[in-house]
Amino acid sequence: GDVIHRMLTATQYVAPLMANFNPSYSRNSTGQYWDNGVAGMFGRWDKVYLQGKEDMGSFTFQAALHSTGRIVFGYKEIPVPVLQISATQHPVKAGLSDAFMILNPSPDVPESRRRTIYEYHRVELDTSKITNMSAVEFTPLPTCLQHQSCEMCVTSELTFNCSWCHVLQR
Repeated sequence: GDVIHRMLTATQYVAPLMANFNPSYSRNSTGQYWDNGVAGMFGRWDKVYLQGKEDMGSFTFQAALHSTGRIVFGYKEIPVPVLQISATQHPVKAGLSDAFMILNPSPDVPESRRRTIYEYHRVELDTSKITNMSAVEFTPLPTCLQHQSCEMCVTSELTFNCSWCHVLQR
């Protein structure tokens, strides 16, 4: 969106592991991302440490967002159970969330607007399952938008009560 809002970033994320990481602690710590233009986008956090808890060890993990909608989180090095990471300074999360923001007129002050954030979908991982050499795969559910014709839409058994819009051709 046009406005980056702190609460919006708290509700819109693809997070293999969100915590208070300090990438400047070590010269060996890196964060990288790349898009190969065909298969999708990839991100990797390599040898990152928790702020103020560097003695716990380094974390290495990655996320792959495939063009098919498939998402894979891979965990190479998780030196402590994620449940032991403190959320005091920063939230600790793993999963997916999506939301949108609407600017509504404020009833109290004319000509001002109030931001309202609607979180409409969240998938939280069980962080006790995040361990060394583990992975999580998300596969997209079928939707009405995948149908390319009226016949495919109305005869589909994969989606819920679809109906075809001849004007939009979907």
